Amino acid sequence: MENILKPKTTTFLTEDFLLQSDFAKTLYHNHAKKMPIIDYHCHLSPHDIATNRQFKNFSDIWLAGDHYKWRAMRTLGVNEKYITGDASDKEKFQKWAESVPHTLRNPLYHWTHLELRAYFGIDKLLTAETGPAIYDQVNYLLKEDDYRTRGLLEKMNVEVVCTTDDPTDSLEYHQAAKKEGIALKLLPAFRPDKAYGVENPAAYKEYLQKLGDVSGIMPTSYENLLAALENRVAYFHENGGRLSDHGLEQLYFFEKGKYNIQALFQSVLDGKELSIEEVAYFKFETLTALSKMYHAKGWTQQYHLGALRNTNERMLRVLGPDTGFDSIGDFTQATALSKFLNNLDSSDQLAKTILYNLNPADNEVMATMVGNYNDGSVKGKVQFGSGWWYLDQKDGMEKQINTLSNMGILSCFVGMLTDSRSFLSFPRHEYFRRILCNLIGNDVVNGQLPADEPWLGQLVENICYNNAREYFGFYEV
Repeated sequence: MENILKPKTTTFLTEDFLLQSDFAKTLYHNHAKKMPIIDYHCHLSPHDIATNRQFKNFSDIWLAGDHYKWRAMRTLGVNEKYITGDASDKEKFQKWAESVPHTLRNPLYHWTHLELRAYFGIDKLLTAETGPAIYDQVNYLLKEDDYRTRGLLEKMNVEVVCTTDDPTDSLEYHQAAKKEGIALKLLPAFRPDKAYGVENPAAYKEYLQKLGDVSGIMPTSYENLLAALENRVAYFHENGGRLSDHGLEQLYFFEKGKYNIQALFQSVLDGKELSIEEVAYFKFETLTALSKMYHAKGWTQQYHLGALRNTNERMLRVLGPDTGFDSIGDFTQATALSKFLNNLDSSDQLAKTILYNLNPADNEVMATMVGNYNDGSVKGKVQFGSGWWYLDQKDGMEKQINTLSNMGILSCFVGMLTDSRSFLSFPRHEYFRRILCNLIGNDVVNGQLPADEPWLGQLVENICYNNAREYFGFYEV
């Protein structure tokens, strides 16, 4: 099929996009651009990778599940029929194409065109007028084997993908991919949020049954709950798991024994709702126990803090969670976070830790907090993670990098991740790398750093790839 979208007509997305100085261009093109990708946190489907899924059309791969796009379309007045409703895939794509020009100055505008270029070689702006031709062109390409899931990852030079997996997951697709011997390292990450989600006793009891079934240890007591979780940590470790992840409003700390943890557990089994403080205490006890398990295995633990989820009850009833109705929360973080980490550190059982912050008002809190628990045992043992969710855009990334630079050590940073459900999201690494190189390049131009390409180039390569390779130990699996 002839590429009907040539010649190139995008004027803003040049090879030097976001690179405002010659030194920034040198850092990006000579150093950052060539580095492979270790995507140590995402929500890709291991099934889709193991089976090398072929997507049926452009909407199937680009719009399904993408609540960033959904939020934008709703704001623009697009009817839900064309977002998550029963409109055809082509109609949904066309509504997105009509929406894109109106997303200017939102990161979606940049991501959209970076993704079109990186995967499909399309440099034309997506608009209502170009939408039909782009849809047909991409659909034609998606029929080729190179555009199945593994081919898409290979195009982006992805070496490692860490999926996000519940303790009850079988990990059968990770096992299948390893048995097949594919070049990509497909590794699981332990996400036990449901294991301490005692807010809903009925749902929690159902979860405990699943946990008991897969572990062979029925959680009829709190002691057995921890034994079942430890069994699953070991299972994940055997299957290449080397890190955990937790989505929390905030971390918690109490003096141990304030509540009888077994009595709380039994109350939930009896169908009784716990108080807000009792729920927090249950989470504190369980997270502390889990953290010690991670430390014993040499894992890294990740904490995503500060999201206010499911704020629209009407839409939650209609569409369910993770559909675009979450926001930044303003939870108090510093005191309990410091005490939680200190409690683990006091017995030298604090695992390598990455803290992701969603409220930009807490950037300085997080950047200084990580320094409290870097003890010289591991380079960058406790990390201020990259800009997350609403902050993984240019301004948010710059603020995270600048705050880390001012209050920590940027050269130890393990860099970017996608945190995405989309196989087309890997240009976010490119976006991050361009922003990083531009910041350093500007410092050189302003006389704040020496124009030493070998030194600064190595630093950029380390942040983009080498630090993560050394930190996580994935290549030893």
